[in-house]
Amino acid sequence: MKVIAVIPARGGSKGVPRKNIKLLAGKPLIAYTIETALQSKSLDRVIVSTDDEEIAKIARQYGAEVPFMRPKELAGDTVPDLPVFKHALNNLEKSEGYRADLMVNLRPTAPLRTVDDIYNGVNKLINTNADSVRSVCKVEHHPYWMLKVEGDRAFPLIEGEEEKYPRRQDLPPIYRLNGAVDVSRRDNIIEKNTLYGKDMRVIIMDQARSIDIDTEIDFTIAEMIIKGFKH
Repeated sequence: MKVIAVIPARGGSKGVPRKNIKLLAGKPLIAYTIETALQSKSLDRVIVSTDDEEIAKIARQYGAEVPFMRPKELAGDTVPDLPVFKHALNNLEKSEGYRADLMVNLRPTAPLRTVDDIYNGVNKLINTNADSVRSVCKVEHHPYWMLKVEGDRAFPLIEGEEEKYPRRQDLPPIYRLNGAVDVSRRDNIIEKNTLYGKDMRVIIMDQARSIDIDTEIDFTIAEMIIKGFKH
């Protein structure tokens, strides 16, 4: 079974300019994902999909493949993931005759994932025969205690739940997608036009490694965690 990682890294970023190659603890952000992917024995190839020549150059310097450039029409703010990965898989098949069985989406904004996280995702998909596997972590702020605000009036987001669970310790565990590892089947992407299908399973990661970098504050937090890991 051929398993490839595709790291999507477009050049544009509104929240943090040039986010994917901004330095994090001395290395470009994308380097953390590339290095972890290359260490993984679960992956046969590590490919970066980008529209940006500078990102492509840095990706190659850290050992990733950039066998094609992503077209500009697939690099806008509103472009969903599916056409980006269809482009990557189709390009490999047409230009190289290389047909992957599984594709692992490794977003460069999740620098703290580990080799084990990648292994766990790929292994679960193979062992369960599911359509997809996605990484999750426990929510930081429980939705049962969240509020809707209209004017200056507050209303429960989920009616009745805040009364059912008056103590934090009583709240049932709820998880969120953390964007670190998504494993999908090639046939679902290309033939069924879906990334995740009907049978989606999860692997659970801890919150400390689940940071998804989108703001300058996220960079600061991630850098503190990385420097802490080194001690």
